[in-house]
Order: sequence, then C-alpha cells, then structure tokens
Amino acid sequence: MPSYVRSPFVMIGQVLGHYRIVESIGAGGMGEVYRASDDRLGREVAVKVLKSELTNDPDRLRRFEQEARAAAALNHPNIVAVFDIGIHNGAPYIVSELLQGKTLRQRMLEGAIPVRQANDFGIQIAQGLVAAHEKHIIHRDLKPENIFITQDNRIRILDFGIAKLATPTLTDERSVVSMTTQTKVGAVLGTAGYMSPEQLRAKPVDQRSDIFSFGAILYEVLTGNRAFSGDTEVDTMMAVLKEDPPEITVGRQGIPPAFDQIVRHCLEKEPDDRFQSARDLAFALGTISSTSTSKQMLALRTGGARLRKWLPWVGAAILLAALGLILGTKLKSEVQPEYRRISFERGTIYAARFSPGSRGTLYSASWNGGPIQLYSTVEDSPLSRPIGFESASLLGLSRTGELALVLRGSHGSRLDFVNGMLARAPLAGGMPREILQDVRWADWSPQGELAVVHHAHGQSRLEFPVGKVLLETQGWLSHIRFSPSGDKIGFMDHPALWDDRGSVCIIDLNGKKNVLSSGWESEDGLAWAPDGKEVWFTAAQGSATSRAIWAVDLAGKQRKILGIPGGIELQDIAQDGRVLATLENERLAMEWSGESESKTQDLSWYDWTLAKDISPDGQEVLFEESSEPAGPNYAVAMRKTDGSPPTRLGDGSVGSFSPDGKWALSVYSGTPQHISLLPVGAGEPQQIYLPDLEHLQNSAAHFLPDGKRIVVVGNERNRPPRTYVVDISGGKPRAVAPDGVYATISSPDGKYLCGFDSAARLTLYPTEGGSPRVLPLSTSGLALSQWSADGRSLYVYRAGDVPLQIYRIEIETGKMTPVRQLIPADRTGVVTIAPVVTNPQGTAFAYSYYQMFSMLYVISGLK
Repeated sequence: MPSYVRSPFVMIGQVLGHYRIVESIGAGGMGEVYRASDDRLGREVAVKVLKSELTNDPDRLRRFEQEARAAAALNHPNIVAVFDIGIHNGAPYIVSELLQGKTLRQRMLEGAIPVRQANDFGIQIAQGLVAAHEKHIIHRDLKPENIFITQDNRIRILDFGIAKLATPTLTDERSVVSMTTQTKVGAVLGTAGYMSPEQLRAKPVDQRSDIFSFGAILYEVLTGNRAFSGDTEVDTMMAVLKEDPPEITVGRQGIPPAFDQIVRHCLEKEPDDRFQSARDLAFALGTISSTSTSKQMLALRTGGARLRKWLPWVGAAILLAALGLILGTKLKSEVQPEYRRISFERGTIYAARFSPGSRGTLYSASWNGGPIQLYSTVEDSPLSRPIGFESASLLGLSRTGELALVLRGSHGSRLDFVNGMLARAPLAGGMPREILQDVRWADWSPQGELAVVHHAHGQSRLEFPVGKVLLETQGWLSHIRFSPSGDKIGFMDHPALWDDRGSVCIIDLNGKKNVLSSGWESEDGLAWAPDGKEVWFTAAQGSATSRAIWAVDLAGKQRKILGIPGGIELQDIAQDGRVLATLENERLAMEWSGESESKTQDLSWYDWTLAKDISPDGQEVLFEESSEPAGPNYAVAMRKTDGSPPTRLGDGSVGSFSPDGKWALSVYSGTPQHISLLPVGAGEPQQIYLPDLEHLQNSAAHFLPDGKRIVVVGNERNRPPRTYVVDISGGKPRAVAPDGVYATISSPDGKYLCGFDSAARLTLYPTEGGSPRVLPLSTSGLALSQWSADGRSLYVYRAGDVPLQIYRIEIETGKMTPVRQLIPADRTGVVTIAPVVTNPQGTAFAYSYYQMFSMLYVISGLK
C-alpha cells in the first residue's frame, strides 16, 4: 500500500511538486480537487489528484501524459488553463487555474436558464471545442459537470486531457448487453446519456463525438430534461442508440424553432449526418443570437445622442434556409463561404480592420463591461492582445500602420461617437497626437492623408484634407472609405438625423458627388473591393428583415453578395478578398430605479423597450415597444414598477401620460398620420388629426400640465421641423419655437418649454408667445429629462456616459448637484443609457439602455 494517503483531510498541508495543498474544494468519480498555493509563482491554483487505479496500465498513463500536455498547450478563454501535470506517489495530478463560480449542472439545478443566456453559453462551449479540435484534441466526456460557469458568466470547459484516461473502452467482453441492468432510481447515470452512439459501440471517435455530447447538453439546458434517459444505464444507452428526444418545445415554451433544428443536427446517430465541425456549429448558434434587432433609429436630439434600431430579424423558415445554405449540410451552392471567428470575449466591437501587410486584424472593443481598448490578432491565430490604447476607438488604419483614433468621445448613434477628439498614433506605439474636435468618422488616403467627417455649426461635413470641405449636409454622413487608387471616397449619406436610412455615394477630390445606390431602409458598414470597381456595404432593403452584404459598381449596378439572418456589419476587405465582418446581437432594454438606489427592476418587454414617462402616482412606466412581436406600428404599453406583466394600450409611438394619469399620448405614423389619446382604463381611444403638419416626430409629443394642450414636433409644408402647441379640442397648431428647435420639456405651470436652440444653448420658450430666454448655463453635451416639481431646476444627464450620472441643475445659478447614478444590472455590452425619464421629485427613474454583443469573423470565399 503506498504511503501517500488519498484522504482529503490528510492531504491538507502536503506538497505536490511546488504546490502546497490548502483545502479540499470538490470530489468526483475521478478524484479530488484542492485549492493549492503555487509556492514558486505565488499564486493560487486548483490541483486535481486522480485516482491511482486509473493509472495501473503504464501505456494508459503514458497516453494520459501526452494528451494532458497537449491540453496544457491550449490557450483559449473557454477552456480552463492547465499549468502543469505531475505524479506523486503513483497518483497523477493536474494543476489548472482556480475558478470561482459553479458548474453547469449546479446552475441547472437552480432553475431554468433564460434562452438568450443558454445560447450564449452554447456559443462559448462551441468556441472552446473549435480551439481544441483544431489541435486534434477530443474531449470524449462532455457533460454538464465538466462545464464551468465563472462569476462573470464565462464558460470554461474542464478536464480536457483526462477523458481518455478516465473513460473505459467497451470491449467485446464488456458490451452494452452484458452491463448491469440494476435500476438506479434518482441517481445520475454516469455519462452514458452524453456519449455518442459510436463511442458506446466502441468505434473510433473524432470531433463529431463531442458535437453529439454538446447537443445532449444544449437540449438539457434549454428544456430542463435530459435528451436521453432511462431507469437503468442500459436503458439510457439504448435510448442514445435508438431513440430521438422529444421536440424542445415540449419541455419549454418560447424557444425559437431553429434551436430544435440545430440540436437535432447535433444528435444525429451517424457522425456523417451531424455538423462536421464545431466551427459550423458555433456559427449556427451565433446566427441565432443575432436574430433580435429592430428597425429604426431613435433621435435623441438633446445632447446630440442617437440610438439606432433595426428591422427585427424574424422567420424560422428564413433562418433555417439560410443555415442550410451557409453550413452546406445538405445543399450545394456555387459559393460556399468559410467563417472563422476571431473574437471570443463578451462585449461590443466598435470597428475593425485588417492589418496592413499581414493576415492579422486590429479592432476596438469593450469586453466584459470594461473600457474600450484596441486589440490585435496575428496571422490566423484567434488569440488577441491589447496594444496599449485605452478609451480610444479605431477610425482608420493607414497602409503604413498609422492609426486614426477618436478619444474621449461620448456614444452617439449606436457605435459612433460625438464630441470626440480625432488623434493619430503609430501602430507600433506612442502617445496619440490630437488633431480636431468632434470628428465622427475618418479614413486614410493611400498617400497617408486623413479624410474626416467633422460635425461643426450643426452640419455634417466631409473634409479632405482636414479643413477643406468637400460636402456639407444637415443630415449625417458615415463610413467614409478611400478607393484603392485614392481618387474617390465612398460613404453613406443619411438625410434624416433620427434614422439610418440613406444612400451609398462616392465623391471625387473636387467635391463631385455621385449617388450609386439609394432607398436603403437601414445601412451600416462599407468598404471597397480590392480592384476598386465596386463598393461593398451592408444594408436592409425595403421590407427585408435583415441586413445583407451588397455590392454596387461605379455605374450603379448592384448585386447581393451574402444574406444571412441577423445583424451583420461589413468592416473591411483584404487584398486577397477576405471579408472582415461583425455578427451583432443588439437590444434596447429598460430598467427601473426607485427610492432605493441599490435595487433595480428589469422592465423590458421584448427586445426594443423605450422608456417614455412615469405615471403621476409613480406606480407605472409608460413605454414603447418596437421589436417584431409588437407589430409594424409598434406598441404603446405600460408596466408596473414591481415587474408585473405589461399592459398593451394600443399602437403607435409613445408620448406621455396625461397629468391625471387617465390617458396615454401616442403618435401613429401610418396613414393617415395622427395623434391618439389612449385610455389607461376603460374607455375608447380618441384621435387628433393635424392636417397642417407633416412628418410628426415619434419621440416628441407630450401633454402640458393643464391636460388640455399637447406639444408636438412636426413641420408645415416646405418648412423644417419645429415645436408646436395644439389644443386637444381642436384648432390650428401654434408654433412656439424657431425652425429646427425641439422643446418639449414643460415647466410645472405650463408657461415655458425647455430645449436647445440652434447654437445648442439651453433656452426657455413661452407657450403663450413672447421672446425666448437663453439660460446662462454650461450645458454642453447634456440631455434633458424632467423639470423639477418646484420649477427651479432641471434634471439632466450627459448622454453617452456609462454609468450615467443624473444631475439637478439650478436654472438661476447653474449649480449642478449629483442626484443618482444609473447602471444596468448587466453592464457588459452596454453602449449607451438613454433616454431617462424621472418623476418631478427626482426620486424615481426609468431608463433604457442600448446593449450590443458582437462577434468578429473573417469570411472567405465571397465573390
């Protein structure tokens, strides 16, 4: 009998190599796990000491050592890091990183996992398998006990390199029919329910065996039930070999049908019928995670902040057809693109470019709720590293490796910046050199000069070189890119400030503009083809439910390159034709923060919930839901602050509650356009038609305190938008502010409306007529939320900040006092917090926040 005693208590204090055992933290069928101190490097580690009976066979031990060393070579965020292996008194041990959290099994025992999170977990597991399989390492024992969830919801796959040692091979002498048939009521039947049919039959296994095990795990995560189970181990094995699990929706409602197709494709009995690689599997899941977006951009005129919303991605039939095309499981196509994911953290990618002269990439991202940083990848490696620029986002990368960055900007429309400083810096390192304030887009010419989109005097200006205006517009310009020859600049032209519809254009260096393609419902992302004959871009056309990659030549002839369900944005095109693109999953969520600052309540309905008002009694939040389930005309709804189910009041875009709380105001943008008064309780809706006004602004309609008048923003024929007061009983709208001014925040007595004038100065406009009053306050970059109950202050916030600080600013003195800091419960991926509505007392807040999760892919084979 060896002198090394394998008792958890006796092990405390013993030294294995240079690892001092501190305490036992777990045990399983393969051995015990301890927390240990690495005396050489001064860190805490986990030491797994395996059962000595597993190593009686010297050949088996040798194979274990080989495979464990291979697993140690894996460096991936979704695989537990293995630091060392060794043998102590005949027992092998593995040293790995010490994790804080719980296993997937423990998490499932706590209750149902939300579908969104289940998909996120599935993607992470699949990406870990991609990394392992590419190094020819098969796990062989995937199960919920071997999937670990860290405290920040990151997945780590455990026990790579151990499975081959621990999993017995079924021989002719130990076949399925000769195994025990004893009933094990309530017991976990080992790993039989997760082993592939070929593994049970003792046939050779490859990466497709892990894919089968993955399918069984994902089925259980989504439904709460095991895919294969039986009263005995043999019954479970026979279920794996002969039966198919019930449809996913039988165990749980509300799961997208595409999940059932993906899981069943994983669980095919024959390996040739499954996904052939974990990369294909990861892409399929990533496509599903990108199917929830919406379709317009919200204008937050105050503070210059805008949020974009896109057409919701719907249709299981479309999704499955696209997956069949993309993955090539059964159908063949002339173009079969290959997808390689190169980002693996959880968060938001703002911009990405191929590195000049290499197969690497450079991108700016915010991971796991941290600040925006620049990262690089080298050659074909998926591993990224920060390159030393924090709180800076990438705008452009020159052919000689010089960066164009935006510094200290606040978030504007989705992923662009306002009030930021343009700077240039060498990629090799060095302090950025500041150039120009409020530059929102930039690109390098082939000769190394910068073109910029500069926002100045209320105009969006395309300048090249900096200071020389080629084009100026009251709308906004985006995604400028030089042609390969440098004689033209491609860009997107958006005529309206409040959405991202528009055209794809080019302009020469003399300022001659040419519209190549117009009428796009949503457009985002642009790059030139390597030969300079086409401009490629991502956009949604007409009633399409997703953005696709399109190409248009210089004569205006356009063609579709790639259509997939979900949010995709073109980032760059390499000289060899590879495409750099992000797959995006975005939403607008809503939370409530009451008198207790430490307690928040999620009030989101679907995927695009926009906070608009708080009821006079403080018990309800009025909001707009504009995701696909709400319908084409959106939904006006309210929800109690305790999180009770929402009540749908009608269609339209939400304005505000009436002062008595009995009505909700909405703008209906269909035909004919009108304003509706929707009863909160019993009653019939009332319509107010305003034939003198065109294009009523969805986000700018509010009751005045007397409940008899409303404020709207629209425009008379052939005039820019402006603010009007309308009597509910009828009559002609009366303008109360100059052209281009949105002033909808009312004083408690209804005598003034507050807004920003054409020079961005905070101004009071009398509702009964008279001269406006410019307030002597420093309000640069601020957005308005509410007028205080005493009429002496305004509640404001600096749009784009995360976390978001609410201030009370005194009208007469300009003194600003912090009131509340707002931060969503899940900060990861949060780009902006806006809009914010509060009660007049400044004690309760409802706010929406824009959350984007991105995955960066290199796509090959597109033509």
